[in-house]
Amino acid sequence: MTPLVVTRPFELERSERQLWFGEPPRGLIFRSSDVYLIPLSLLCAGFSVFWETSVLRENAPGFFALWGIPFVLLGVYITIGRFFADAWRRSRTSYALTTERVIIRTGASIKSLSLRTLTDVTLTERPDGRGTITFGPTPYLSTMYGGMPWPGRTQAPMFELIPGARAVDAQIRKAQQMTGGVP
Repeated sequence: MTPLVVTRPFELERSERQLWFGEPPRGLIFRSSDVYLIPLSLLCAGFSVFWETSVLRENAPGFFALWGIPFVLLGVYITIGRFFADAWRRSRTSYALTTERVIIRTGASIKSLSLRTLTDVTLTERPDGRGTITFGPTPYLSTMYGGMPWPGRTQAPMFELIPGARAVDAQIRKAQQMTGGVP
């Protein structure tokens, strides 16, 4: 598979050269963790809607009606909204590997990791060759929720669901060796 050819999508130092550029897939993605998360989210959302409609139907005090609103909103987010938030985040994300570092850009935010000091590089590959390369230790919740970001949860930097992940992983390790970093 031929890597995408893009001319300098990132600001590079004079001494560095871009080795690879990629992007995560666009659109809605269902992950393996959704087998468990979708039924759980439907249960939580269903209960919060049941609570709110019961409170409104019985003319309970206003506090109870207000109490249920955040739970209804959370239920909508975990049932439907998280898929759109994830797709929006990925649509604004791009990756680069240079002779000196790994770069992850999401919107206006740029994360740069030096190849010399980079440790804990983990490849998770799918049968179709797509995969995720994670940089640094992976928190338990990252694996539990399939790498999908949740508000307020720290996520390890990663090249997410890229095509030809094994070849990119090999390029990273080779570039690390060239810089004298830890392969």
